[in-house]
Amino acid sequence: MNRSATRTTALLTAVALVGAGTALLAGCSTAAGTGPSATASAHASAGVLGAGFSDPDQPPAPEATIHPEPGSWSGVHAPDDYDVVLLSDAGDTADDAPTRTLVDAVESWAAAEDVHVTRVTAEDVDDRIAAVTRAIDDQADLVISVGNHMVDPLAAVSPTALHQQFLVVGAEIAEPTSNVTAVDWTGGGFRGEGLGPSSHYDPDTFTDERADRALRAGLAAVLHDLRGIVVWVR
Repeated sequence: MNRSATRTTALLTAVALVGAGTALLAGCSTAAGTGPSATASAHASAGVLGAGFSDPDQPPAPEATIHPEPGSWSGVHAPDDYDVVLLSDAGDTADDAPTRTLVDAVESWAAAEDVHVTRVTAEDVDDRIAAVTRAIDDQADLVISVGNHMVDPLAAVSPTALHQQFLVVGAEIAEPTSNVTAVDWTGGGFRGEGLGPSSHYDPDTFTDERADRALRAGLAAVLHDLRGIVVWVR
């Protein structure tokens, strides 16, 4: 069996195990603080979306792309006691400048918003599925995924963990479930190994300013239940 086939078999096996382990958690999502009262409380403390973020009379369909007006997310902030997992690949974080920029953006935002961040890092290619599982096991309010190498593992595992919300920054999942929101721009757009970088992929567009803007726009969508979509920023 060649290396590609071996990895594919391992991936499918790992996903099956993850599915078995997360089914019980999915059934307990209300107990974990995701029921109607918890949602209403989160909205109240998260602030208000500005005009032009999305059309309140026509909510986006699943997998749709919205184009918020610049700054329409500036009134939204993390609720009290909000905590996130920052999910990345060790190789991306060490060697890939766009990923390092995104990591810095998350950490800077968290410091400004008094958000607790837990770092979960895949040590190598064989640890990526397990890293997603570790992120889910943390039971944070949100898992923020950065770096192209985590896109495929997240796409494989996220449908088995519908109780957990994910935000992908600077990339997308080809067929996201309702718990996976992405934020992207012209210059980003990686969608997995089968598709590769989009034709407009440009690492130079991963600037500090754009990373911060994208992160805040994506979080505003998640905090206001505009989930399972792509938020496209300028």
